Amino acid sequence: MNPNAYCRQQAAQSGSSFYYSFLFLPTAQREAIMALYAFCRAVDDVVDTVSDTTIASQKLHWWRAEIERMFAADPANPATHPICLALRAPAIHYGLKPQEFYAVIAGMEMDLQQHSYNDDETLSIYCWRVASVVGMMSARIFSGDVKLDCNSYATHMGQALQRINIIRDVGEDALLGRVYLPTDLLDKHGLKPTDVLSRQASPAMIAVLKMMATQAWQQLIYALNALEALPQSQIKAQRSGLIMARVYATLLVEIERSQFLVLKQRISLTPIKKLWLAWHTWIAPQTAFKALRHLAKIHST
Repeated sequence: MNPNAYCRQQAAQSGSSFYYSFLFLPTAQREAIMALYAFCRAVDDVVDTVSDTTIASQKLHWWRAEIERMFAADPANPATHPICLALRAPAIHYGLKPQEFYAVIAGMEMDLQQHSYNDDETLSIYCWRVASVVGMMSARIFSGDVKLDCNSYATHMGQALQRINIIRDVGEDALLGRVYLPTDLLDKHGLKPTDVLSRQASPAMIAVLKMMATQAWQQLIYALNALEALPQSQIKAQRSGLIMARVYATLLVEIERSQFLVLKQRISLTPIKKLWLAWHTWIAPQTAFKALRHLAKIHST
């Protein structure tokens, strides 16, 4: 199996919402974004599947060294993993930077070093590393413009999507001993991280999740405003990012309708629903953009 085929397989097998945002891209961009996604999936899997934190830390250290080898391109000490073999050419072509990959790895290391977050500032650092940085790289791939100043757009979009992830996965993360709901926010509602770990629903817990949802909607509005401030062509160029946003926003609506029944079950969209959102956004990005902003404004208040 060649490196690109390996990355395509990793993306398809994941069942992630992100996969649907890649389907309509031209071949070169699709191969690049799938390789980037495969890298993110690989380092995330280290944290989720390796129970020994020492071994997990060593594996992340290996990935950092492998990325360094990928960019160094030293024939005497080459990168060997299929993901890095698939990533090297796109990384150069789209101006992806070693520091961006290191930031993603640093975010994964946070999962090894701490199982709760004291406040939103600390959580925002985590979200920036594991989501916003990936968004910056993705936006440059989608646009094909290595000089595109997309940091504001990608930062807010990453913050929004990662917070939706946290809400969706709060019960599953609790089973792993992780609490991403900030401790100070829990305190304001008379809760402790142990209340999350016990996965017991309560009016106070729902209030915390509602606050997280409001933050996600607000971050999404900031992201869309930043996208609108970019050259007009970028709304079309960033269709894949808008697909991700529409899928996640629709998911958050479903979670809200369920009264945040996420502590003991996983709420998700059907593949058909995701595919419809992807197709509609791809053929009518301006309409999708307006619909998404309208949805975010309604739910952020």
